[in-house]
This record gives sequence, C-alpha cells and structure tokens, in this order.
Amino acid sequence: MPAKKNPLNLNALQLRTLTLLQELACLADFSRPGEEPGSFVIASLPLPHGDHFHLGEAVVASRDATGLRNPAVWAALERKGLVRSQPDHVILTPLGFAYETGMRGAIIHTHAH
Repeated sequence: MPAKKNPLNLNALQLRTLTLLQELACLADFSRPGEEPGSFVIASLPLPHGDHFHLGEAVVASRDATGLRNPAVWAALERKGLVRSQPDHVILTPLGFAYETGMRGAIIHTHAH
C-alpha cells in the first residue's frame, strides 16, 4: 500500500509554512544544524520587500508566507511534532525537515525577477 499523502492532515497554510521552513533550513543565512541529528535551528525569518522576499536564489510571494508570522500555524506545527518553538528561534525537527509537503515547486520560484 502506498504511503498516504499528507499523513498529518496539514492544511494548505501549514503546508506552505512548513515548505518555507524546510527551505530556510538549507540556507546558512537563516539556520544552522540543531543538536538533534537531522534537526535545524532557524534563527531568523526573511523580511519581505514589496510583494515578495528572497530565499537564497529563489523568490517567494509574500502571500505564500503568511503562516510564518501566524501563531496558530506555529502551534499546529508544534503539536504535530514538526517544529519546537523556543523564545528566540524555532527548531525544525527531523520529521519536519523530511515531511513531503508537495508545495515547493508551487511557492518557491527560482527564476530571475
């Protein structure tokens, strides 16, 4: 039997937010490896300018990142074991980093702007 797509039943906003956190985990300007193998400490979030922001070479529309500053989204991701909130940073757990959201190609654009 094939694995269930989205087994934690994340909603679209949670999936987009997790996708962005996974991308941030791969960028040294925003993150570093965590103490737990496979985890990442995300120490800062990108600041939008206009209707978009940059993640390395990629561009993301601000409308796709509303969950990055939404406490309810953070609480849901934490409840499902995908992140752990700390006072000054968030830890993306190994489960969170490996979770297949299926959203990367839809919200992270690598073309020039």
